[in-house]
Amino acid sequence: MKRSAFRTLGFAALASSTLLLAACDKTNDPQATADAATSAEDQSLAEDENATVADLVEAAAPADAAVNGSAAAEPTDLGRVAGNCLTRTYDAPTRTLTLDFGTTNCVGPNGVARRGKIVAVFSGPYRQAGATVTITLQNYYRNDNLHTGTRTITNLGQGSWSLDVQNASVTTTAGTHTWASQRTYTRTAGFGTRTIADDEYTVNGQTSGTNRKGVSYTATVQQPLIKRFQLGCARTFVAGTVKILTSKEKELVLNYDPTGTQACDNIASVTVNGVTRTIRVGGRL
Repeated sequence: MKRSAFRTLGFAALASSTLLLAACDKTNDPQATADAATSAEDQSLAEDENATVADLVEAAAPADAAVNGSAAAEPTDLGRVAGNCLTRTYDAPTRTLTLDFGTTNCVGPNGVARRGKIVAVFSGPYRQAGATVTITLQNYYRNDNLHTGTRTITNLGQGSWSLDVQNASVTTTAGTHTWASQRTYTRTAGFGTRTIADDEYTVNGQTSGTNRKGVSYTATVQQPLIKRFQLGCARTFVAGTVKILTSKEKELVLNYDPTGTQACDNIASVTVNGVTRTIRVGGRL
């Protein structure tokens, strides 16, 4: 059977976080461009946690939603992502999956420290078209940064899905970024195979929010974002552009493929007032 479309729903939010670079006051000052690039790097890393949350839920999802205490659908993947850091429980009457990392930081296989809970409620067998899963975070921290918000994923069939993020925030020592977003993920490759290594998606949608410096913004995908899951590509996009407009009427364009080669790397660029700077996205936080 083809693995669930929800397997990688979390990467979607990576786009949302990268949009935070709209926080900077963009002028013709080269320093303003550098600040925008730094904000893009830092905040895209923060939002990368959405990808991991999705991976955790997918790997820990019940093999049979009707069976109380049903085993994880993908136990090998769950161990790879979480290690021994969580306690998993599944309640069939309410279709509720709880992943509890405890009250003190636990460092997982990727070197990230987590504590708190991820709670996912399934509408039914999540591999069926029309099925939904709603994910909430309870006192959930990654590397001592508080993450909040509700993520609702809807299976659209044919391996495609939508992601609606509401009341999301990341609180850091430098401030709090809040946002909401809507995304549609359309599968374009990898049909009919069990592995996700040949999967490919195009992503469209928009985000609105207020960055950690208190500047509100809207961000819209201009050219569809392209996501591949071959080795080296799994944590960022290989192509696509996002246009960000702040409440200060400043505009920025984020380009995931500045070389035009769709290479599997974490290189992107930001363009502010005609000045373009290369940045790296994803991987740390």
